[in-house]
This record gives sequence, structure tokens and C-alpha cells, in this order.
Amino acid sequence: MTGPSVAPRAMSRGGADPDRPDRLRVLLVEDDEADAFLVRELLAEAGAPVDLVVASSLAEARLRTAGVHCVLLDLGLPDAEGIDGLRRLLAMAGGAAVCVLTGRSDEHLGLAAVAEGAQDYLVKGEVDGVLLSRALRYAVERKRADENARRLREVELRQAESARLERGLLPQPLMDTDEVRVHTFYRTGRSRGVLGGDFFDVVQVGPDRLHLIIGDVCGHGVEEAALGVELRVAWRALVLAGVPEQDVLPALEQVLVSERRAREIFATVASVVLDLGANRATVRLAGHPPPLILADGAAAPVPARGGIVLGVRPRPAPANTVEFATSEWSLLLYTDGLIEGRVEDGTERLEIAGLLDLLNEPAARRVPLGALPGWLVGRVEQANGGPLNDDVAMLLLTRGGGR
Repeated sequence: MTGPSVAPRAMSRGGADPDRPDRLRVLLVEDDEADAFLVRELLAEAGAPVDLVVASSLAEARLRTAGVHCVLLDLGLPDAEGIDGLRRLLAMAGGAAVCVLTGRSDEHLGLAAVAEGAQDYLVKGEVDGVLLSRALRYAVERKRADENARRLREVELRQAESARLERGLLPQPLMDTDEVRVHTFYRTGRSRGVLGGDFFDVVQVGPDRLHLIIGDVCGHGVEEAALGVELRVAWRALVLAGVPEQDVLPALEQVLVSERRAREIFATVASVVLDLGANRATVRLAGHPPPLILADGAAAPVPARGGIVLGVRPRPAPANTVEFATSEWSLLLYTDGLIEGRVEDGTERLEIAGLLDLLNEPAARRVPLGALPGWLVGRVEQANGGPLNDDVAMLLLTRGGGR
């Protein structure tokens, strides 16, 4: 008999790695008692560290796959024949490796079985105990390597998907004025490490006119991130198309309602239109925390009435006009992940008041504006006692010195 084409890897005898057990639990699916007896005797003569369990049919095997490292499958069973039987076994085998047994005249089935997903094949009557033991161990190792490679591919695909979504959620500001500078920040929540539904954008529509938005789709995951991308792209299209300011958020809500996967999905949004010539801003809030103004060495929230979140009950967000008292200021837009960190030994949340306390610290005024968002998150995490659970996005726009 010809054995496996690749020699098995050496196994650790320490027993510390559960993926490389000292003893293999092998399920033999074989309806011929003589062949089953022969397999057991071959393993016993070789002193193979194998605990063998026998099933005489695929139906019986279904009840015995729990805790099995490898399945040794005869391709001729009373309730399963050939490759069809292998396919059915693979569907129930879980993480167990699979070796198939073929006759001398059916060796081509062994090659077909490997192509279908089996780890190896053996020809009856052409194997001794040592070779059989090595083949089983090799099959387990190959299955383990295949699973590691699959997990690695999944991680790479998720990373590529996150990168694509990040480009959609966090675009480059579309502006050419040198009157203001924009600094952005994004960090994923601690437990996921993938993008959520936070998004922001900046679009200039005239020499002195800029539109800003920051938003947060409720929930976490790829679908929420994709919906955030759709909302951000739709917002930019609406602004560039010259849709009246008061109609932009209602139109965005229509997009949300039509594209969301469930009626419970909503989004919070803060929208700002800056008139640099008049040194003022129009702010609209849809369930979102208000932007903060940093000027004259102090931070304060924009005095604004808020509307309800998008996706619950269509209603225009009220417009709030803000006159800047000085020609040098900064405007900080942020998502609620920044203010939901815990303080006071975890009994309270930071909230807007706590964020203002941090910004009004003397140390905050010594931080360069470009580094301020990162500094803020560091201070919030310090108060939280560790990384924040929710995603955090920030958009910091500065005119003049801004502090």
C-alpha cells in the first residue's frame, strides 16, 4: 500500500497543546467487521497512541463525532456510497480531519476525495500499523494547518473590508480654503477592533461657506459601517447638488429608512454650516451631542436646541445660529463614544460636563491642536480605567489660533 505523500510533523509529548494531543481519538466508519478488526490490530501492533471508535454506518457515525480528532471513512457504506458519502461526512465532521479508505481498484476515488476536502486517503491492504498511525497523525496536523490558513484568510478579508469601509466613512475633506484647518480622529471600540457606524465629512461649497457633518449609526459591525458610508456619501451628494440646508437632513433620513436592515436602526447627526465671511455657524442636531467651541482659552458647548434622532419620527432638526465672538476659534464635533466613558470608579459617565472639564484644564491648552483629539481620548481612557467600549470619531475645525 502507498502511504501519505507527505511525512507527518513531529508531535510534542508534553501534552500542553490541546491542538496536538498525545493520543488521537479516531472514528472508523466501516461496515465490514473484518476490515474494522484489521485496522484495530494494525494500530495495536504498532503501539499507536490511538483510541479507536467504530461506526458501521454514516447514521451511526453522526452520533459519535463529538471529541473525535480524525475520521477514517470507508467509501462503500450501506447508507452512503463514494464521494456522496464523503460530502455528507464532511458536513457533520466539524473540526475533525478525514481520511478515506479505498480498494485497490478504486484508488482514483481517493484522489477525488482529497479534492473534495479529505486530508488523505489510504488503500486497503497496502498499509501497516506504523504507516496508518502516521497517516492519521498527519491528517490531523494538515486539518489544523488548513483551519489556521482559513482563519488567517478571514482576518485578512475583514481587514481589507474594514479598510474599504474606512475610506468611505472617513474621507478627505473636500475644501480648498486656507482660512481654516481640519484635524480628524477615529478609533474603534475595544472589543471589536472593526469599524462601527461613526462617520464625518467636510465640504466647501463657496469661498466662505463650509458644510460639516458627524454622525453615528446605532449598533456595531459591518452592516452599520456600510450604512454609515451610504449616509455620508448621500450627504456629500446632497450638499454638492445645492439642496437647501433645511432639506438635507430630512433627505438623509429618507436614505436611512430605505437602506436600514431593521426598523430599530437609527442615527444621530450633528450638521454645521459655516459662514466664514460673517464668522457664524448654523447648527442642526438630530439626537447628537452639541459641538464645542474652543476660544479665548476656554471650551463651551454650542448653545443649540436638539431634535430627535434620524429614523424614529421624521421631523426637521431645528436650526441654531451661533455668532463667534472672536476671529480665532476651534469647533469640535465628536460622537458619543467619547463622553460615555466611565469616571468616579465606574459609577458615572463622563458626559459633556466632564469633557469640558478636561478641555478647560491648563494642560489641554498646551497641547497642539492637531494632537488634541488623541490627547482627549487618552485622558478619557485614563479616567475610564482602560480602552473605551464604543467607537470614537472627532472632527476639529480651527480658524486662526483657535485657542
